[in-house]
Amino acid sequence: MGLLDKLSGWLGLRKKEVNVLCLGLDNSGKTTIINQLKPSNTQAQEIVPTIGFNIEKFKSSSLSFTVFDMSGQSRYRNLWEHYYKESHAIIFVIDSGDKLRMVVAKEELDTLLNHEDIRSRKIPVLFFANKMDVRDAVSSVRVSQMLSLENIKDKPWNICASNAIKGEGLQEGLDWLQEQIAQSYQNNEHMRE
Repeated sequence: MGLLDKLSGWLGLRKKEVNVLCLGLDNSGKTTIINQLKPSNTQAQEIVPTIGFNIEKFKSSSLSFTVFDMSGQSRYRNLWEHYYKESHAIIFVIDSGDKLRMVVAKEELDTLLNHEDIRSRKIPVLFFANKMDVRDAVSSVRVSQMLSLENIKDKPWNICASNAIKGEGLQEGLDWLQEQIAQSYQNNEHMRE
């Protein structure tokens, strides 16, 4: 059973469609994380850099997931905003070992959070401080400080240390994300009544 199957089971939601954007700079580990989320029998053996974007769809007993794996290469980052409006959650992946590009990651995050389709929404944002196995990787606390995550006051967010190749730290993040998505659906149902 893949992590997305587990996530859908915990949510206890029936036939809900969840759109998740997976964003971050190139080579941060987005595609590897998504691969780990897939059911084990559909996981790729080799991961190649994403050109443009990939869409992965997963069905479980209670949820239908659409995960948009967006390329982090600079020439493709302008594609991200076309998917903001329809997303229910964002996974933002940071390469914890790439201190030099942390400033670029912060700029892209700030652009994302200030976009008109994201700014006013309480969309949950899960951060993976990835590649914790890399020598000289900075801690998730330090990544949080470098990205000024404490300044995000209007949306739920969480940061988890991860090693996507081994799947470490992904479960903790998904546990948090599923709670946020469930709360969001419950709040929306109450608002419709």
